[in-house]
Amino acid sequence: MRIPAQLWVGAALSAVFIAAALVSLAWTPYPVDELSISERMRLPGEGYLLGTDQFGRDILSMLMVGARTSIAVAVVAVGIGMAFGVPLGLLAAANQGSLIDEVIMRTNDLVFAFPSLVIAILITAVFGPSAFNAILAIGIFNIPVFARVTRGGALSLWTLDFVLAARVAGKGRLRISLEHILTNITNLLIVQGTIQFSLGILAEAGLSYVGLGAQPPTPSWGRMLAESQTLVALAPHIAAFPGMAIVLTVLGLNLMGDGLRDVLDPRLRPIR
Repeated sequence: MRIPAQLWVGAALSAVFIAAALVSLAWTPYPVDELSISERMRLPGEGYLLGTDQFGRDILSMLMVGARTSIAVAVVAVGIGMAFGVPLGLLAAANQGSLIDEVIMRTNDLVFAFPSLVIAILITAVFGPSAFNAILAIGIFNIPVFARVTRGGALSLWTLDFVLAARVAGKGRLRISLEHILTNITNLLIVQGTIQFSLGILAEAGLSYVGLGAQPPTPSWGRMLAESQTLVALAPHIAAFPGMAIVLTVLGLNLMGDGLRDVLDPRLRPIR
């Protein structure tokens, strides 16, 4: 099987930032909570590979720990979306046209009416801003996404012969959903999970940018951008590097998602 070029590129970009996050668990070039006013706004190469910010903190170290924060938020948020959305989608598809289907899908429509930023504002108004509340907001928004994708993929399978044969054999809707439907839409869920993972990183950066995500002293790419926006004219590298990190990470994950779709979707494979 030929591996698409975008999958290689996307996997390589994603691997760089995942590796940086993992390395930051044990080592960073400088402590991220160490302030050094005498070293503030150093240019890249002046003793620091990517320079320092307005507080004298090493930007490379901040980016490495910020990658860990973004990946952790996105992974948990996608996990929440899949854990609740996939069963709801399977349940709705198994009861198509019934009251259960209507309640699930109309509830999804209601959640879709509130973007993750609005949900985060509602949550933080009650519990205060934090990385946990950002995870909760993004995770809640992901639930209807996975529910819709799962329901759509499942409905296309319920009329196929192998499902009809399973029903004739006496299998119930729950067993068919778990043994036959879920296993045949796994590739669809993997691709959607990759896409939502990239959107989760983008959402976390956006929430941190407006002060609703991870709070100091925990580094966050979005907050690094927010703190550097008034210093672009004096030290553009302070804003450029976290911005590039967000763009390249999201680009890598999207390319990897497109590549996985081409590999896993049999309808997109070339006919030989």
